[in-house]
Amino acid sequence: MAIAVIPGIRKKAYLKKLSRLGFSQLVPVVTIFLIKSMVSLQFTQFTRRVIPLVAVVSLALVGFTPILVAIAEEVTTPDPRLTEAETAFAAGVKLVQEGSPESLQQALVQLNQALLLYQQVGLGSQAAETFLGLGLVYKSLGDLRASLEAYQQALSYYESSDRILDAAYSLNQIGKIHYELGDYQKAVEVYQQAIIFYGQGGDLRGKAYALNNLGAVYEPLGKFQEALEVYTQALELHERANNRVGLASSLNNLGLLYDALGNFELSLDYYKRSLSLWQELDHAHGEASTLNNIGLYHESQDDFEQALQSFQQALGRYQEIGDRRGEATTLNNIGFTYTRLENWNAAQQSYQQALPLWEEIGNRGGLGSTLNNIGVVYAALGEFDRALEFYQQALVVRQEIGDRPREALSLYRIAIAHRGLGNQDDSLSAIQAAIEIIEDLRTNVVSQDLRTSFFASKQEYYEFYIDLLMELDQQNPGQGYDGLALAVSERAKARSLLDLLAEMSGEVQGGIDPQILAEKQQIQQQLAAVEERRIQLLSQQHTDSQKTAIDQELEQLLIKYRSILGQIRATSPRYAALTQPEPLNLAEIQERVIDQDSLLLTYSIGEKRSFLWAVTYNSISSYELPGREVLEAETKRFRDSFIFGNLRIRRTLAENAAKNLGQILLEPLSNYEDKNRVLIVPDGVLNFVPFVALAYQSSDEEYRPLIITRELVTLPSASALAVLRNEMLGRKPAERYLAILADPVFGINDERLNHTNEINSTSLPPDLEQSARESGILFDRLPFTQTEAEQIVSLFPAESFSKEYGFGATREVATSDKMSQYRIIHYATHGILNSQNPELSGLVLSLVNSEGQPVNGFVRLHDIFNLTLPADLVVLSACETGLGQQVRGEGLVGLTRGFMYAGAARVVVSLWSVDDQATAELMVLFYRYMIDNGLSPAAALRQAQIEIWQNSQWHSPYYWAGFTIQGEWQN
Repeated sequence: MAIAVIPGIRKKAYLKKLSRLGFSQLVPVVTIFLIKSMVSLQFTQFTRRVIPLVAVVSLALVGFTPILVAIAEEVTTPDPRLTEAETAFAAGVKLVQEGSPESLQQALVQLNQALLLYQQVGLGSQAAETFLGLGLVYKSLGDLRASLEAYQQALSYYESSDRILDAAYSLNQIGKIHYELGDYQKAVEVYQQAIIFYGQGGDLRGKAYALNNLGAVYEPLGKFQEALEVYTQALELHERANNRVGLASSLNNLGLLYDALGNFELSLDYYKRSLSLWQELDHAHGEASTLNNIGLYHESQDDFEQALQSFQQALGRYQEIGDRRGEATTLNNIGFTYTRLENWNAAQQSYQQALPLWEEIGNRGGLGSTLNNIGVVYAALGEFDRALEFYQQALVVRQEIGDRPREALSLYRIAIAHRGLGNQDDSLSAIQAAIEIIEDLRTNVVSQDLRTSFFASKQEYYEFYIDLLMELDQQNPGQGYDGLALAVSERAKARSLLDLLAEMSGEVQGGIDPQILAEKQQIQQQLAAVEERRIQLLSQQHTDSQKTAIDQELEQLLIKYRSILGQIRATSPRYAALTQPEPLNLAEIQERVIDQDSLLLTYSIGEKRSFLWAVTYNSISSYELPGREVLEAETKRFRDSFIFGNLRIRRTLAENAAKNLGQILLEPLSNYEDKNRVLIVPDGVLNFVPFVALAYQSSDEEYRPLIITRELVTLPSASALAVLRNEMLGRKPAERYLAILADPVFGINDERLNHTNEINSTSLPPDLEQSARESGILFDRLPFTQTEAEQIVSLFPAESFSKEYGFGATREVATSDKMSQYRIIHYATHGILNSQNPELSGLVLSLVNSEGQPVNGFVRLHDIFNLTLPADLVVLSACETGLGQQVRGEGLVGLTRGFMYAGAARVVVSLWSVDDQATAELMVLFYRYMIDNGLSPAAALRQAQIEIWQNSQWHSPYYWAGFTIQGEWQN
């Protein structure tokens, strides 16, 4: 049976010491060694696995007594006090073994007696080890202050005797106590010192454990980036040492971190890997912890039955091993799940069981969570006075221990309670304080992906803030509350894109350690290599396990890539000098974004009601819209009316749906007939709406799409456009006009391949073709794209363009430096969407070479971010290129963001899988209106769409409404 050994116990040193001990010293020394093990194991694990070894080891040592000699500390004549100390110590250990509260109290008496005698005879080492045992017993009894004092006494001895690893071990235990007491800053200091000591002593395993503990403290402090970095370091050290217990712990903690940041799918992946290891190790405590966390995941996904099942499994294991902290944690989570189910009695029962446990063990962080959750129950029952009492108690605890994310949560709940009581001013103050904390925490995350997911998980705060301001505006018209609400909407939208755009011209990599940049390049090469292997694997017969393995390898590389980007930003002189761009307020939007010919329509979707602001350069009006459920249903009905194949011909259905949705979303337009341009800032599901196809006339009038009367531009936010414009100022136009890539070769059945080769002339078997299509590596040829490309290039002067077709339309060309020489870059090909990992979304270029061999033809989002494209226009004449992962507060995180970051002033993208032939016609018209008529891209796209709509063959919105222009509309 494997015995867990705690970092900091120097096995070689102990063996050497044992060889010099007399029997009278052997039993306490061995027992002390086991006490150290017990400190890190759960109490019942210790009693079940470790304590019984004391008798075995002691009996074995009896036979070796004659050949052992006394150590230098031992006196010539045995001191009777030493024998008495050993007896007391052994009695204390036996009482600890019993494990009851009564026996633990008696153990304290015996251990304290042993401690006094050891100190009297001058055996500092044994005294220090006894302090460690006392620290464990006091912690088991819930007396954290006494436990802390005992560990500090041990530390004092180890530091004075220069036993650096034992000192590191003591610091690690002290850090745990400070964490339990909610003294997070002190815990950070102690863990950091322990890490230094472990490093100096060469104990990498101990260092990994301390790093893992440090990450657990960083999370409630809102230092998410620091937590990610130390968890990653710990994970690598555990992997290097093949320490499976430590590895499982780090995986579990990484899952918790991603959960806190709102990346739930990634958190579940880490939990599953952790749980598998715990189960293999038969580690009850670890298994319970991860089961509890998996319950949190299911609760976040509204899978309450599965959540309760996981929590109950965790609770049973915690109760079996006597872990009261784990028991309280799980009871708290069970209560919250019952709250979500509106089972108020069951929720209160769980909370009332958790409260005394938190108070008994002195865990203030847990106490704050349960107090806050009890308030949620009272608020749901309409008892806002009672709710406010519990929220205030929770807030005090969280402020005192420095738990900033949960402090913001309590303030948000307080705001809700005050509003329920009619105290709108108090509600406003509370939500403003909560938002202030969220804004600050957001900037503490260097990784853009984690910053985005964290911000998305806090959108309900902004939604409440906007709704409250609009309520105040209705009660106090003309007082400016609507303008404040619009500004809050800007704060809630596209913040990560705003940050990215501010970096564009910053040469963020300047001044960075060359080793870090080399590592970034190496990871990029590895990503490309793994992607190529993935293509080869999925193009042939393969097993599910092979696909899973290569997908996990790709995911691990993406994690490393995100981490290295975070390091670059964190250490970049340019990035450090950047001021986080502030979203614009109403006056700034009117001055810097809107001209006299434009109307800005900004949407904010709420649970029960939504809002629309109509803004001109000198006015603002606001409108109330239906809630999220209604808007999502109407949007789906509209898109379904013309996107699905069997419905495209049902023109009346599509037109009626366009009128219905237009009546909801475009109410203000009739008041602004003089505005020829409409700037749309969508929210949520409205990102999928082709506004150009909507109509705002009454239902009995003839259908006329909005594009007939208005030019439309889509913006991620008004503030993003302002930053984009600022970055474009003074930029020199590219030297050449157009680079176009079209009609790539996607498969071995393409007629352009040499069919004399038997392998190339054979199509894939049906089952393999299906697998390839599902894996996103098999695409139909787009024969009209080359015709489209030829007609477009004919509009440009000779030598002013570059064209690559077929086998020449490759990833290598698309990512080459020469692309930065062109003002317009046009891709006529397929687009792919990966909603789980947006970085893997991208464009598809040639997937086979002229010999029929598979090659990597995917231009992924992370590739686009590394391009330098100071282009006036990027056209993605492909399917679903405007889409991406829908993230609350960011809209659709897709290719548009990548090309804007690469330097594009504006991007033309599609909202669904567009028709090949119709798209070719549309694109040629688009370029003709730009080149021959001198129209701006936005105006040219409008005219092209009108002309396609007027053609009876292409009258359905399916053929022309999918394309939208995003970004700058001015030339």
